[in-house]
Amino acid sequence: MIPIYDFDQVSPEEIFSRETDRADVSGAVAAIIADVRQNGDSALLRYAREFDHAELTAVEVPREAMEAAALGLDSGLRAVMEEAAANIRDFHRRQRRESFVVSEKDGVILGQKITPIEKVGLYIPGGTAAYPSSVLMNAIPAKLAGCREIVMVSPPTCGGDVNPVILAAAYIAGVDRVFRCGGAQAVAALAYGTETVPRVDKIVGPGNAYVAEAKRQVFGQVAIDMIAGPSEILVVADGKSNPKWVAADLLSQAEHDKMASAVLVTDDMALAQAVQSEIERQLPALPRADIARASIEGNGKIIVTPDLLRALDVANQLAPEHLELCVDQPFDYLARVRNAGSIFLGRNCPEALGDYLAGPNHTLPTSGTARFSSPLSVDDFVKKSQFTYYTAAALEAVQGKIAAFARQEGLEAHARSAEIRFETEGGDER
Repeated sequence: MIPIYDFDQVSPEEIFSRETDRADVSGAVAAIIADVRQNGDSALLRYAREFDHAELTAVEVPREAMEAAALGLDSGLRAVMEEAAANIRDFHRRQRRESFVVSEKDGVILGQKITPIEKVGLYIPGGTAAYPSSVLMNAIPAKLAGCREIVMVSPPTCGGDVNPVILAAAYIAGVDRVFRCGGAQAVAALAYGTETVPRVDKIVGPGNAYVAEAKRQVFGQVAIDMIAGPSEILVVADGKSNPKWVAADLLSQAEHDKMASAVLVTDDMALAQAVQSEIERQLPALPRADIARASIEGNGKIIVTPDLLRALDVANQLAPEHLELCVDQPFDYLARVRNAGSIFLGRNCPEALGDYLAGPNHTLPTSGTARFSSPLSVDDFVKKSQFTYYTAAALEAVQGKIAAFARQEGLEAHARSAEIRFETEGGDER
């Protein structure tokens, strides 16, 4: 049963579980990465036999198989996925940045140039749970950013195929190439390239402890999006909230993972007790009841605060991945939220709406990192260059200032690089 605490009985550090799988996989991951770097596709095929129990003759999924998967998808599900894709495109299209030029001083032109990252790799889990929504959320912003090539890796089934729903989502989202590989070996293939898998510039997407550790180890060789921890939800709810709805929202995250955290913060003890009872009523009916039970009993909490403002203070301290504000006038509280990955406003906005259909991204900062990081966006798939142009006259006007600053730092060559352009052949200033 989920425990109920008075606000004064529990410390902020105890509210959310920030623990992850502590098994040290770094050595095993390092060995896999080295193997893939040396042996390429043959290593990928060997790991497919060893880890996925799949006998593969080729790593890449034919383009025709992606199209066939999309065409073979249940028409109702395909319509929903296409609607979701349209919503995601519409939201993320507004994130696109423009280059700019500044020329406010005579002889001086400054600017910033926006350039898409050329090659991006998407890691999409494909084991016991397949997440086509993650394909849409990762691929569409990359497509909008203008990335030249978007490739995807996903573990094969024991039959050697990538889950057809994953393939259908890849086709809908505009993924260019798909490869049958998962785990640390797939991350290594994207980071270093193989005979078949192209080397990419950035890797995004969620995965297990081996995938997370592999992303950590290849960072610097390639860029990564984040090291994601277990899923989190914090619901701030007043006494008018429907306990059935609140319980369902908490369980929606608890069923993800035994390490997931589901927390309710309310100013109403009656609601707290009603939600506690409702969780017990709803939980046994879930197909993933064992996982949800472990999450609720290990990491779930209900906290009763003196008022809603104190509840928001808790939210800001914890910086949750998902924050629901189940109150009558949610926009009145929005300005008080400083730290959260994605905010769901009002009583009719379950977190699942954001996972699948609304349009904002569901790849979010976890483990308190919403204090300083942001949801996945088009910005993650572009890079910025800056440029500077000075005429001779403009440089001459400031060369003395440059030289003085450089010499203050003890960098004579820096100073000379500015001064030398205005010296005559004899060494005097021209």
